[in-house]
Amino acid sequence: MKIDAHQHFWKYDPQRDAWITPEMAAIRRDFLPQDLDPELRANGIDATIAVQAAQSEDETRFLLELADSRQTIAGVVGWVDLRAKNLRDRLEHFSRFPKLRGFRHVVQAEPDARFLLREDFLRGVRMLREFGFTYDILIYPRQLEAALEFARRLPEQKLVIDHLAKPEIRGGAIREWAAQMRAMAAIRHVWCKVSGMVTEADWKKWRAEDFRPYLDIVFECFGAERLMFGSDWPVCLVAATYGQVKDLVEDYAAQCNAEQRDALFGGNAARFYGIETADGSAA
Repeated sequence: MKIDAHQHFWKYDPQRDAWITPEMAAIRRDFLPQDLDPELRANGIDATIAVQAAQSEDETRFLLELADSRQTIAGVVGWVDLRAKNLRDRLEHFSRFPKLRGFRHVVQAEPDARFLLREDFLRGVRMLREFGFTYDILIYPRQLEAALEFARRLPEQKLVIDHLAKPEIRGGAIREWAAQMRAMAAIRHVWCKVSGMVTEADWKKWRAEDFRPYLDIVFECFGAERLMFGSDWPVCLVAATYGQVKDLVEDYAAQCNAEQRDALFGGNAARFYGIETADGSAA
């Protein structure tokens, strides 16, 4: 099964979705499964992981409702208030939904660079393991130092870094990011999504060569067995088509063997998120 490990849906709301700036006008509209399905067919993708974009339980319910109506949505990464005093009750409630595989918080938007290390947040993420939920780490490079400590404090929790931790590809910054990503990769329960690269590059003038140094690092340190392809559709549309995003990763991965490519484009996402495979077994 070919799986896109990271994409979004939304019904555009100017107030809620204020993060979509005027420069991102291409995505200031609704994006729903019927919009994505043609892209999946054209690019040979069988299923996706739908990831939260808004921070509310309404968002989680919205994604779960879409997942119920679409076989192509293999799993959902939702949002819940991980600092809430009634978190256990909320997790018990959400554990009844088989397609809900994990949670995410938009940590990149938090002004505190050490937000991940707040005790109430750590307590909440620790609780996810009891219910079999994963956690997606959405951060900027300035937050990688805290993310390292965060991962070390949660040795049993399945963690995945979204979008390579958003390196500054546009400016070519790499040295400090590379050192911190190598340190993250040394923590064996941390995985990484090969996603979100085009939006960190020059939207109008990017070239495939711009991404190679960053891909070299994550393939070297995580290995193909802990990387997973994600389109970041429709956010990617500000800089590239779905097909261009997939081709960037596919062309780079041509140097890998067939087993590694299968893992990158589906097998690893199935294992990480516990997605049922075509033969009916749990990955």
